[in-house]
Amino acid sequence: HLQLVESGGGLVQPGGSLKLSCVVSGALSGDDVIGWFRQLPEKNREGVACITYSDGSSEYLDYVKGRFTVSLDNAKSTVYLQMNNLKPEDTGLYYCAAGPYTIQDLCYKRSYDYWGQGTQVTVSS
Repeated sequence: HLQLVESGGGLVQPGGSLKLSCVVSGALSGDDVIGWFRQLPEKNREGVACITYSDGSSEYLDYVKGRFTVSLDNAKSTVYLQMNNLKPEDTGLYYCAAGPYTIQDLCYKRSYDYWGQGTQVTVSS
């Protein structure tokens, strides 16, 4: 059983940066994938970026490629999401989730077993 707690959200101007953290409690296994997702206003939940616990392979959805970077600190059991060049359309509730699925299933099909409560990101001038 995993518990995930996000932090790092806030208000930022367009073009600015934020770094989100997701602390994972519990025993991650080599089959686990951890991902960042977001709930945008009046839209469905969507994947943002995912990373495998076993070897740190990553996957990004097209709308964040080149702007966001996902990373994993095994020693701290923490997954980060560095967000640069933020746009108003990035505004939403960001949460992390995990499960023993392929990175494609987690990121694109939103297949996960555990998730956190989320942290709000607001991009506005």
